[in-house]
Amino acid sequence: MLSQSQRTTILELHAQGVSKREIARVLNLSRLSVRKVLRSNSAQVPVLLRAEKAEPYRQEILELLVRCKGNLVRVHEELTASGAVLSYQALTAFCRRHGITQPPPQAAGQYEFLPGEELQHDTSPHEVELAGKPCKAQTASAVLCYSHLLFFQCYPSFQRFDCKVFLTEALRYFGGSPTKRIMIDNTHVVVLRGTGSEMVPVPEMAAFAERFGFTFAAHERGDANRSARVERPFSFIENNFLAGRTFASWQDLNEQARQWCDRVNSTYKKHLHAVPRELFALERVHLKPLPVWIPAVYRLHQRIVDVEGYVSLHTNRYSVPVAWIGRQVEIRETKDKIEIQLDARNLVTHERLAEEEHQRITLSAHRPPRGQGLKRSDPYPEEQAILQSVPEMAEYVAALKQHSRKLMVLALRQLLRLVREYPREPVLAAVREAARYGLYDLDRLERMILRRVQRDFFLLDENPDGEPNHD
Repeated sequence: MLSQSQRTTILELHAQGVSKREIARVLNLSRLSVRKVLRSNSAQVPVLLRAEKAEPYRQEILELLVRCKGNLVRVHEELTASGAVLSYQALTAFCRRHGITQPPPQAAGQYEFLPGEELQHDTSPHEVELAGKPCKAQTASAVLCYSHLLFFQCYPSFQRFDCKVFLTEALRYFGGSPTKRIMIDNTHVVVLRGTGSEMVPVPEMAAFAERFGFTFAAHERGDANRSARVERPFSFIENNFLAGRTFASWQDLNEQARQWCDRVNSTYKKHLHAVPRELFALERVHLKPLPVWIPAVYRLHQRIVDVEGYVSLHTNRYSVPVAWIGRQVEIRETKDKIEIQLDARNLVTHERLAEEEHQRITLSAHRPPRGQGLKRSDPYPEEQAILQSVPEMAEYVAALKQHSRKLMVLALRQLLRLVREYPREPVLAAVREAARYGLYDLDRLERMILRRVQRDFFLLDENPDGEPNHD
């Protein structure tokens, strides 16, 4: 079939007096084709009006599509089995032209943003090399929609704490916050319920956004183009920044990422016909100014100091003074520090480990010099209470401290309970017998006391016929 340009050329040459034979020779066409164009006297390509082979089977095709779950291969097999003479190519072309299997494609369009109106944020997993070892990282990125200014950081994991840390650093890097919104995907880090325009953020994140004067908004499910400003740079980060680079630590990685962003934002972009840093000079005056004071992002934990003088956080153990053993402390975790507080006057600070490494961090001030252990303070308060109540048990208490298999404080608490709950005479008799045979199992000692209490204090008079006397 001749194209519209060929038909136009034939008509123009004929109008100039060129013969049909010469036109056919010049355009390398047959004379019959030239005569047909001249006979129609039109440059428009004629529309072919012919019946489609699949049209008689339209209703059957629609029914089979439902039964075969949209699989055109199975639809074609069922059609041919029922006697239809139809190729698979004809079937797919028919469905494509009539929009049966999928709607016709539509243009994605383009989003336009005013200066300072919107910032887009998203995350993507990547492989990085830290200290010679490959590990997984969550890359968090933020892009100002008007100037395309980029900022990103990498984290071992990405939770709400990390999200607030990143967004705080991003807003500081940009020197302000967007006037309307930060566009996100429907991530559970921010979203409490709903999607798209019906998204409701987590109260914690809504309060964070209120502090900086913006709101969180989520694009509709499946509408990834709405956040294309932040989606596009992830491939650039992976194939440019991460390619061939190694890092000593997470801090080193993020410091290099910041320097790379400074360099990339100062480079001319063909698709923008401008430099992002120059566009940002116009956009910056439209951003909302940051608060005068931005508090550090933190999260609180409650822990009890273990018997070795450490508190555990994310599999890592941080030392505290030995005098805090058994005490409850409050841990304040920030981006770079771990602050462990016993009370208003007692505070310990450690550098925070970014990931779960099962490490033990010990400060020299928290451990006495070798050979100078802590001197035991006064006797246990339980021991003092026992000896004040029953001084005769001093030898048994001393022996119990040497032979008991229980934790000493628990054994003394159990013995103090026996002294307080049972009469003095049965307790002393049972203790003397236990000391004679070297018995320091306090559960067995309690059974010995109960046998004496039952025999000496709960005797009932009985009638001659064996019935108890209730008078």
